[in-house]
Amino acid sequence: MSSPSSIVSVIIPTYNRAQQVKRAVQSVLDQTYTDFEILVMDDGSTDKTEEVIQNFKDDRIIYHRQSNSGGPARPRNKGIELAKGDKIAFLDSDDWWLKNKLEISLNYLDQGTDLTFHDLWKVDLQSNLQKTLLKTRQLHKPVFEDLIIHGNTIPNSSVVIKKRILEKIGGLNEERRMIAVEDYDAWLRISKFTDKFV
Repeated sequence: MSSPSSIVSVIIPTYNRAQQVKRAVQSVLDQTYTDFEILVMDDGSTDKTEEVIQNFKDDRIIYHRQSNSGGPARPRNKGIELAKGDKIAFLDSDDWWLKNKLEISLNYLDQGTDLTFHDLWKVDLQSNLQKTLLKTRQLHKPVFEDLIIHGNTIPNSSVVIKKRILEKIGGLNEERRMIAVEDYDAWLRISKFTDKFV
């Protein structure tokens, strides 16, 4: 695979998850691919989230606070708006990445993929870090039909996507009725423009 190129903007929406977001941000800072910015989009936290983020002292981290919207769509959209990169990576604040996640994902985008995603491990922090593999599947063309018939297989925290694709669909749907399915809705709308999902 070729070397990934250009900055990637990692968007982390968060609300009252000071310790979890610390782990999420650290997992980005530990990446083998280092040309990134981290946009921590605080949806009105009342805990020590801001203090935790300021303690990182890394100029690649941008902290933005807004009033609580009750869901992740608005902070994600604000992150997309502020992003300097031409590629966007989504990371939920209670998730974290393996060290080569960005390097591998960006290689696929550099080869012409528009959206890449992967399996996740579900980790039980109460029982000695017991892990369960959450498998995805390769989507078949037309991707829109696959997603409609077989359901959502794309974990949000695994996605790296070209920014222009998100701009083409106008970002994520912020309506309250879409909370918890705003990502699935986005993948469906994206699949009307491109089948380049890997």
